[in-house]
Amino acid sequence: MSLPNGVYRADQVGSFLRPKAVLEARQQAAEGKLKLEQLREIEDKYIADVVKKQLDAGLRSITDGEFRRTWFHVDFLRHFSGVELRGTMQSTNISLGGTMPPRLVVVDKIGHPKPIQVDDFKYLEARIAAAGAKATTKVCIPSPTMIHFRNSRETIDEKAYPTLDPFFEDLARVYQEELDDLYKAGARFVQLDDTNLAYLCDPKMRAEAEERHGDANVLARQYAALINAAISKRPSDLTIGIHLCRGNHRSQWFAQGGYEPVAEVLFKDLNVDAYFLEYDDARSGDFSPLRHLPENKVVVLGVMTSKKAALEDKAEIIKRLNEAASFCSKGLKQLCLSHQCGFSSTFEGNDLTEDEQWAKVKLQVEIAKEVWGEDLSI
Repeated sequence: MSLPNGVYRADQVGSFLRPKAVLEARQQAAEGKLKLEQLREIEDKYIADVVKKQLDAGLRSITDGEFRRTWFHVDFLRHFSGVELRGTMQSTNISLGGTMPPRLVVVDKIGHPKPIQVDDFKYLEARIAAAGAKATTKVCIPSPTMIHFRNSRETIDEKAYPTLDPFFEDLARVYQEELDDLYKAGARFVQLDDTNLAYLCDPKMRAEAEERHGDANVLARQYAALINAAISKRPSDLTIGIHLCRGNHRSQWFAQGGYEPVAEVLFKDLNVDAYFLEYDDARSGDFSPLRHLPENKVVVLGVMTSKKAALEDKAEIIKRLNEAASFCSKGLKQLCLSHQCGFSSTFEGNDLTEDEQWAKVKLQVEIAKEVWGEDLSI
């Protein structure tokens, strides 16, 4: 079988370690010492650099490293009208340094007053073109579930939404509008980053979610319906991937548990083309949920880790790929290779150096070529 357009045998989730100059500029902008236009100029410079580094490492699905973001989800979702940042999330899982993401609160009807990601896409596309490379411009945006899962009914204004059905309808609509804007700008691959379906695999988090939202099985199906509605108007040549993650903050994870509780919803109900799945250690369970994978879809298997600096053992990675393939109807043809998540889902980044990061990416490409051959697009 052929791969969906924009998916490669050696692929990636999206984020890379932020250069020191970007981190310093972002801090200066937060303190009012740097204009936003000046911050963007600095981001532009280092995004051009990270494009070249990705290409040099052998990747052909290219992102901007998420260099313009502090949090992988907040910096996108906050641009919807009717959504505000108020305080920080409360959780029993406290991250390193006590850092918690801002809480997203729905204070009015959700709207999409202007494109959110289009300018960033256009700049990235131009940098790839300038490099003369044949590659995919990959757009990563948070899943629409990210505005609901961690919140409770009290954080969705009851005057705007007396019931939640219109809320989910509006949420799907604003995603439809953003995807339409991206497509018209030239985007042909969009990845939805979703922690929540994976969090429903963790017994503790699943129980907490049921306290907020009711039956977890119903919630999983509701989220599948929401995502499907959000992508329902996409043209046939716009590839949609979804990435599931159990947390990735400064090399720390937050959830554990295999995919079995959501496997049928994930593989049989979601109308996406590719799954980017975390599988770098025992927290993600075994590969048996892959038996539900339809024969026309692919999984980018995150059996390498972005959380640790040490290089993986090539033979062990190949062994795990073959083990996973035994559960897929078309074997290795339905699989690709990646790290379980990005290297910097938040601005702080994971606990490794940039040199170590690129060494891991180069090893990944090397392994993929050994397993599938030199052409990583087939």
